[in-house]
Amino acid sequence: MITHIVFFKLNDPTPVIIEKARQALQSLYNKVPSLKHIEVGVDVLKNPRSYDIALIAKFDSLTGLSEYEHHPDHVKVGEYIRSVSKSVVSVDYESK
Repeated sequence: MITHIVFFKLNDPTPVIIEKARQALQSLYNKVPSLKHIEVGVDVLKNPRSYDIALIAKFDSLTGLSEYEHHPDHVKVGEYIRSVSKSVVSVDYESK
């Protein structure tokens, strides 16, 4: 199992923009066949070091993660998310 975690710090983290970004990310679940699980959370502490949105996605393999990364719906959502973000960081790891 591959776990893909991404944090997004938005340029203008208003409730409307946060919700639109959260919905865009969540919408990938039914569109990308290799995506086995997705969780999208919004930061509740609002600390200066906090990111605004976290995404946790799971795939059966690195091939599944690659299929997700290149899927047209993910590419489209990624373009939108990058346009409203000032920082995006991620980590991918294998779990048993």
